Order: sequence, then structure tokens, then C-alpha cells
Amino acid sequence: MSAAENPATSSGAPRAAGDLRSQTPVEWLISDCLVDYEEAVRFMQARAEAIADGTARELIWLLEHPPLYTAGTSADFADLLAPDRFPVHRTGRGGQFTYHGPGQRIAYVMLDLNRRGKDVRAFVAALEGWIIDTLDRFNVQGEVRGDRVGVWVRRPHRAPDAEDKIAALGIRLKRWVSMHGLSINVAPELEHFTGIVPCGISTYGVTSLADLGLIVSMAEVDMALADAFEDRFGPVAR
Repeated sequence: MSAAENPATSSGAPRAAGDLRSQTPVEWLISDCLVDYEEAVRFMQARAEAIADGTARELIWLLEHPPLYTAGTSADFADLLAPDRFPVHRTGRGGQFTYHGPGQRIAYVMLDLNRRGKDVRAFVAALEGWIIDTLDRFNVQGEVRGDRVGVWVRRPHRAPDAEDKIAALGIRLKRWVSMHGLSINVAPELEHFTGIVPCGISTYGVTSLADLGLIVSMAEVDMALADAFEDRFGPVAR
């Protein structure tokens, strides 16, 4: 059996299926100012290369972008309803159209799956679980659906089957190092989502912690993200 089939933890013990934990602390970076999207992509690409080369540590980068739309590798430009509203960036991550803007916490995830099991399905499930665990700290029940991406919350006051999307994710792997990541709607301008069909899904809405009646600071969200990350992936260098 190859090392990829039977990966080991840093202690040398066999790794359980779906276990993405590492005992090496992950660097944790928070940007206080809005970050230009193309600048962020260049940084991610360079950092991922350095991680793959063994010259930089894994990194979680928390930030906000100015208002913009991104088109993933599966984007249908018929879903871009307002092409002149905000800048549109083609991106190498999976998925379709997404909105990013102030009040939305972006977590760019640069983790080395060479040392975390090389299991893409388990990695995506762990990212979804990370979001769900973070939301749970604010008493919000996030859920995933097999037929659509992202993390969803039920809105039964509107209709029995009503749901809104509160978080999105899309990743890219290069040399088994991840780029891009996830976004959680803390208190963005939800009307900005109307310029696209988010992730190609038109039958459900979009929500945020603020829209759910929760006044939560970005610092509180960051703390919850760090705690939930450690539970699933291992320690962070705070």
C-alpha cells in the first residue's frame, strides 16, 4: 500500500480515514483593510507554491473584499444579471458565480494535503463542517445539501421548505496545496447578491447572521472560526 493510500500523522501513527488534522500550527493572518481581489490571488498563488516547496507554513487568511463578483470554472455567464454593476473576476476555483463584499468574512485556506491525507472529498466535507461548527457557536444551525453547494439555514417562517444560503465555498488544489476557500455572510449588503444567480441556484435565497437578527462583530466570527478550525484541522498560531 502506498503512502497516499495509508497516510500517517506527524507522529507516524496511521491516519484514520477522513482525518485531516496536523499537529504543526497553521499560521493565522487577519487583514483589517479591504483587500483587492487580484492582489489576494497573487498572494495565494505565491504562498501555495512556497508551501508545496516546503519554504512556508500553511496559512489561513481572513479578510474582506470590496464589492465584486467572481466566476468559477463552471460559471454560466447567463447567471451574471448585472455585468456592469461591480468588477467581475474570473477565478481558478471550482463553482459558479459568487459575490464578495464588505461584511462578508472570507477565509482563504492554504493547507498542504500532502500531509493531511490527499482526500479531496474529506477535505471539502471538513470545510463544510468548519463552517457549520462556527455557525453553531452563534446558535445558528447550518446544513449541507447533496444537490447544491454551500451551507444553508432553514427559514420555516416563510414556507415549510424555505432555505437561504449563509456560506459558500470553492477551492482549487495545486500540487495538493489548497487555494481559495470559503465565505460566511456576517453582515454584507444582501441586495448586492441580486446582480448574479449565486452559484447558479435561483430557487433559494441568501441570508446573513445580521439578517437572522444576530449582531456579531467580525472579531467574534474570527474567534469562532479559529476555535472550530482547531477542532477539525489542528492548532493555529494565534
